Amino acid sequence: MFAFTAIDFETTGAVPGLPNEPWQVGLVAVPAAEDGAPGDRLGRAERHESLLRIDPARPFNRSAPGRHAQLRDRLAAAPSLPELWPALAPRLAGPVAAHNAGTERTLLRAAAPLHVPGPWIDTLALSRAAWPSAPSHALEDLVPALGLRPALDALLPGRAPHDALYDAAACALLLLHLLSLPGWSHLSPADLSRLCSPAPRG
Repeated sequence: MFAFTAIDFETTGAVPGLPNEPWQVGLVAVPAAEDGAPGDRLGRAERHESLLRIDPARPFNRSAPGRHAQLRDRLAAAPSLPELWPALAPRLAGPVAAHNAGTERTLLRAAAPLHVPGPWIDTLALSRAAWPSAPSHALEDLVPALGLRPALDALLPGRAPHDALYDAAACALLLLHLLSLPGWSHLSPADLSRLCSPAPRG
């Protein structure tokens, strides 16, 4: 099974007159493997996380999730995403997974417009295809519904949804679970990327 990197950004949310900016990033680089349970493969993954600089005077959207309110002093002193890019780029040289990948693609394109990561694998689109009748396809709902929460909590004890590293690991675990299902294990990154793309209109 192929190697891939799952990525998640936590962001400020939309505020009139200001761009949506990332304040935290998490990456989980899952190695290639011929076998092994999803949780075991996740346990062998390389992890990286960082806070990202935000102007202390910059307002957040009131609905923006996460612990940003408690971290404003640390966010003011954190590296910017372009400054952190040399450390991130080698981890984003192959298939990249994200849940609702449009946000991550947009933020990476703004930070490094000449870098072309991918193929992109959107676990939100794949979960909708795999479980069309699920009550919710939100990452924080799917993980416990599929019985994946214990493996995730064992890897990152004390973490919770809307923490970038936790959500990147949840995305990685969800993709590994999908690839363990009958009819999915043979799919390549390119196959999965095509499944994530909307069908062209005739």
